[in-house]
Amino acid sequence: VQVVYSGGGLVQAGGSLRLSCAASNNIFGRAVIGWYRQAPEKQRELVARISAGGISNYADSVKDRFTISRDNARNTLYLQMHSLKPNDTAVYYCNFIPPNRTLWGQGTQVTVSS
Repeated sequence: VQVVYSGGGLVQAGGSLRLSCAASNNIFGRAVIGWYRQAPEKQRELVARISAGGISNYADSVKDRFTISRDNARNTLYLQMHSLKPNDTAVYYCNFIPPNRTLWGQGTQVTVSS
């Protein structure tokens, strides 16, 4: 099983980024999946989740700024991020809800400068 990330990078506060996570072997299927993030010296946290039917939920810290979406045919998960803040800086990961510890991979780094 392989997950390929794209879209991370360095952006100024107030900017936008779009993350994607493409999984092999159709592993996402009909599962609830989501984006997690881990900032330096902090625990990993769930920031957004989405069902196979497209129902989404967000952490309060990202609500109204982030939008999660998925393309079931392409087995790909997306996270559109707007109005980014320095405290959004973290490594972002996609995974199941609850997470599968073998799927974490390297994630994608998002760095927001002030």
